[in-house]
Amino acid sequence: MVETESRGAGRRRAGGRGAKSAAAAATSAVKQLPRGAVRNPVNPIEPLSADQVETIHHASLKILSEIGMEFLGEHAKAILREAGADVRADSNLVRFDPAMVEERIKTAPSSFKLHARNPARTVTLGEADIHFVPVASAPNASDADGGRRQGNREDFRNLTRLIQSLHCLSFIPGYPVEPTDIDRRTRHLEAMRDFALLTDMAFHNYSLGPQRTADGLEIAKIVRGGISDAQLAAEPSLLTIVNTNSPLKLDSPMGHGIIQHALHGQISVITPFTLAGAMAPVTLAGALAQQNAEFLAGLTLAQCAKPGAPVIYGGFTSNVDMKSGAPAFGTPEYVKAVQAGGQLTRRYGVPYRSSGVCAANMPDAQAALETQMSLWGTMTGGADMVMHAAGWMEGGLSASFEKMVMDADMIQMLQAYMQPIEVSEATLGLDAIAEVGPGGHFFGTPQTMERFETAFYAPMLSDWRNFETWAEDGSKTAYERANTLYKQLLAEYQEPAIDEATRDALNDFVDRRIDEGGSFDDD
Repeated sequence: MVETESRGAGRRRAGGRGAKSAAAAATSAVKQLPRGAVRNPVNPIEPLSADQVETIHHASLKILSEIGMEFLGEHAKAILREAGADVRADSNLVRFDPAMVEERIKTAPSSFKLHARNPARTVTLGEADIHFVPVASAPNASDADGGRRQGNREDFRNLTRLIQSLHCLSFIPGYPVEPTDIDRRTRHLEAMRDFALLTDMAFHNYSLGPQRTADGLEIAKIVRGGISDAQLAAEPSLLTIVNTNSPLKLDSPMGHGIIQHALHGQISVITPFTLAGAMAPVTLAGALAQQNAEFLAGLTLAQCAKPGAPVIYGGFTSNVDMKSGAPAFGTPEYVKAVQAGGQLTRRYGVPYRSSGVCAANMPDAQAALETQMSLWGTMTGGADMVMHAAGWMEGGLSASFEKMVMDADMIQMLQAYMQPIEVSEATLGLDAIAEVGPGGHFFGTPQTMERFETAFYAPMLSDWRNFETWAEDGSKTAYERANTLYKQLLAEYQEPAIDEATRDALNDFVDRRIDEGGSFDDD
């Protein structure tokens, strides 16, 4: 569905594909809720008491002060040493005075915007809006036609187009699938160019070394119309996901990413990967204490580099299957950890990232059940950013085209659920009740007819017909319908408009950096 072209002219031609009008796009047969922020009105579920939250907080401080955390980057250790942490010259171990951590928590902002090249796609994080974002960093892609295959640029581009087409997705938190057929030295350049041209959303910058980080910062300025360093710092336009090496370690590229994003005013989503029984204690309380300690260490580094740097608390605590060691997601333990993580986040007053994940190997009932449990946990846990909310399969090993559509349907049902109930003279329907009277029906009343198309949210994949009609018409499963829908969305995809000067500046920068060899950070 996507042609691969040589660098240069082909890329520039690809930028002109948005010729169809917005009116044509509006006639899509795939019905979706409107784009835009969704305010979460649900009071968070809190499995921990206030005393238990404080107990976990102080346990985290004890971990950092008495056990410590390893920082493998010299720059990170130097910043922390200067700020007063205990950093020994012959060790990577850093110990933090609890008072130092408490003071740094105070400088982290409670909310901020993530700016997109299209101002309408700029989002606010930390003010009760809930933003669902797609799968990221999967090594494989899959669909019903081609099966499971190694990540490649064609699937990367098609998934990116699909993300742009789905109204319920807010921004791009990483490569939806790793395009392994692009040289690793130039992959970040090609991928961010595709993000910038195929979508009008804000996007992600991988913290995989100084050169990649610097390239991402430059691309962010270009796609925002050539803004200055000062404007970029005042208007965050990139985020990076920083995973700690649980237990209690932060590698050099991740530490460098926190520092550089902080110095340039960009967002770091600091996310320990604390699987209870594997990379964290087998108990939820212990895993949460370790998750919290690792986040606080990352927050402290960011705030020492630049007070006021935007950070997001990333929660990713779950359990493992104790017989196989495989990660388990969408479990009761996962949901409780998500909700408890929200409580800890609110104690620190920063935005919260969680995930809509599953461990299923194909888009089946297990995938739907686990993903729905996960998404329900993020909504009731008060998450601001729900990562991997669409398309995640196999515990993150695969990005599924069909599941991205199935998950989008589930997300839209949650978005419809979060809409308030309107109670007014018009909605109470007393005139309609009086007209129908006892024993009638409401199908043809004026109130019903006025709301015929808008009264209820109709899920994209639902097939509300009786069994006989459904069976006569081909009896398609939800998986089969999702396959048809994702292809329809791609067929109707419209490349978003972009200023030609911005396009030229982006292509000039990326082409020049590719000619220079891209990044050699990992050589």
